[in-house]
Amino acid sequence: MGDKTNISWCDATWNVSRGCSKVDKDCQFCYMMRDSLNGTRYNPNIVQRTKTVFDFPLKYKKEKSDVWQGKPLIFTSSLTDVFHPAIDSFRNEMWDIIRACPHLIFQILTKRPERIKECTPLDLLQADNIWFGTSVGNKDGAYARILQLSMVDCKTSFLSIEPLWENFDLRSICIAYGFHPNWVIVGGESGNENGKYRYRPCELQWITNVVSDCKAMGIPVFVKQLGTHISKQMGLSDRHGANIEEFPEHLRVREFPEF
Repeated sequence: MGDKTNISWCDATWNVSRGCSKVDKDCQFCYMMRDSLNGTRYNPNIVQRTKTVFDFPLKYKKEKSDVWQGKPLIFTSSLTDVFHPAIDSFRNEMWDIIRACPHLIFQILTKRPERIKECTPLDLLQADNIWFGTSVGNKDGAYARILQLSMVDCKTSFLSIEPLWENFDLRSICIAYGFHPNWVIVGGESGNENGKYRYRPCELQWITNVVSDCKAMGIPVFVKQLGTHISKQMGLSDRHGANIEEFPEHLRVREFPEF
């Protein structure tokens, strides 16, 4: 975590805690839980407040983003879920740090969008420098969580359709809920060939469908990766299928919101 990250749609990651608990099938091969098996010193099933990096944004010196034409983008948080109940006791400390850093944009991605309104101070729901997003990978999750996010009255909302492991009609869902997110991220799942944390297939057409739906609705879309399944099919050099130069030309799309 910190000011060095391999996540292509942010400049840095800020983790107020480590650990989480699974919500549904979208969490089956959670990368945080997978990576915790590689010698890290925390239990991924126990949510623990971070120590040395908890105030990371207060020390972050970058003034302009390297990935888009705007303020630095801080993914909050990549190793936990900000709206997990176990964070209730110290979430206000997180909000205080965000208030103190109007020069940064905080991308808060959750699988618990139903808790956003009750856990976020009113003044921050409409903050210019907070983007509220939810993560979906299949049709059931999309219907449930997009509905909950559509009920949040915030300045900027976004969807992370990654890992995409089932085809669904994003445009129809958004129309049904009268929802128009400011941004969409999409990508296939990456994982191991064996063991507990593998990966589910994603098809190029599914990603294409998301990109097409976004373009039809006028929503900026960011294709993060194709995933391990497509990478193997196409014989790509990157096992995650994350090298944009290896994407089919029509999927070389990495847009950000415009304000």
